Amino acid sequence: MASQSTPKSTSPNSAPSTTANTTANPFAYAPAPESRSVVDIAPSYGLFIDGEFGEAADGKVFKTVSPSTEEVLSEVAQAGADDVDRAVKAARKAFEKWSVLPGAERAKYLFRIARIIQERSRELAVLETLDNGKPIKETRDADLPLVAAHFFYYAGWADKLDHAGYGADPRPLGVAGQVIPWNFPLLMLAWKIAPALATGNTVVLKPAETTPLSALFFADICRQAGLPKGVVNIITGDGPTGAALVGHPGIDKVAFTGSTAVGKAIAREIAGTGKRATLELGGKGANIVFDDAPVDQAVEGIVTGIFFNQGQVCCAGSRLLVQESVHDEVLDALKRRLSTLRVGDPLDKNTDLGAINSAEQLARIRALAETGEAEGAERWSPACELPSAGYWFAPTLFTNVTQAHTIARDEIFGPVLSVLTFRTPDEAVAKANNTQYGLSAGIWTEKGSRILAVANKLRAGVVWANTFNKFDPTSPFGGYKESGYGREGGRHGLEAYLDV
Repeated sequence: MASQSTPKSTSPNSAPSTTANTTANPFAYAPAPESRSVVDIAPSYGLFIDGEFGEAADGKVFKTVSPSTEEVLSEVAQAGADDVDRAVKAARKAFEKWSVLPGAERAKYLFRIARIIQERSRELAVLETLDNGKPIKETRDADLPLVAAHFFYYAGWADKLDHAGYGADPRPLGVAGQVIPWNFPLLMLAWKIAPALATGNTVVLKPAETTPLSALFFADICRQAGLPKGVVNIITGDGPTGAALVGHPGIDKVAFTGSTAVGKAIAREIAGTGKRATLELGGKGANIVFDDAPVDQAVEGIVTGIFFNQGQVCCAGSRLLVQESVHDEVLDALKRRLSTLRVGDPLDKNTDLGAINSAEQLARIRALAETGEAEGAERWSPACELPSAGYWFAPTLFTNVTQAHTIARDEIFGPVLSVLTFRTPDEAVAKANNTQYGLSAGIWTEKGSRILAVANKLRAGVVWANTFNKFDPTSPFGGYKESGYGREGGRHGLEAYLDV
């Protein structure tokens, strides 16, 4: 657990203290773990193709590990090119009937899926926490409600496509190949599968290799809902599996969420093929705090913006821009708040920061943090106790950061905040836009006119005002520049799956 004592700096070349002050605060939180017994994880899982689970053609498997304990959770089939081909053919065959089904009939299946997700939400939340490492209060209170909401929302659109603004009788594209990341496994699945099915497409989806379990549980939900065979196919595997899916000639639409580097490779791969694509890639969001902002509220938004899901969020507010006149006040309040964050067992309902998703991601975070120190930025973390097993990184912020620093330019994808300052609104906008990304931004001020004026100048797909990381299925999400193209969510999310 994080120390409740006064925060203290760590030396530039040492890790944060692992000794917590557990006796100084008599009101410290007692452990409140969620039970693992609500979820039954099988020792092995196959590929879900044409409504059935089966082994990979070559029999290859890989293990999925819990990031918080390094415990092997299950063994999962590794799909190869032959398996991808089978899945695409199953989806193509299912498309013939699914695409001509009346929208009201498709909606019934989506409504059923949404209700089953709600009924099994506790089970799915525990599963997601075990496989991903994020705190149970996030999977329980944020991820799962949004997953169900997306299926409910797009179920409502299924019989109203003529009125969506894309012309009379818009047609589905065909088979969608979808590749999702590990930071929000079930939510990203919902973002992609729900609009695809509502518009009459069929799907082949590949979850990330480090978080395959919730997608495989979703396959069981599809069967429970009576979804026709082949409409949704789940193939598990690593990068080559995703590449085989994207490159398959039977795919009509590619939907990808992940790194900018992979997104660029996908764009090159499908160029000239006629395949439609939406790419939701990296980000380096600016969170702008003006001198008239309510400090306590802004600090809560800053914490949510960068430490939600351990900072493993593409739209994280990883660059904090503070007006010079309130810099010290904001920073002092922020450090006090960080000293109260609880780092530890993700299944504990009191945990604020869980585990980093993988050893590979932890190594990247560490390397970039060390680069920040080497380039002259000042590193600070609260004294906290980190578990001995698993992949962990203490909440960290850097001050004395300039726009030239690597940590101000590169996406770290971890609980690391870079703090910069500005004097005028124009300088804030210039610094916020000085990035190759354009996914998100936040504004903190009491003036509505300033919110509108600044928001209109920010080159970001999503701009939050006096809040951060708030999502709704009715609202589109996407970015500019190297953050990708296309929109997911809302009415805009339908267009990506329609021939318009």
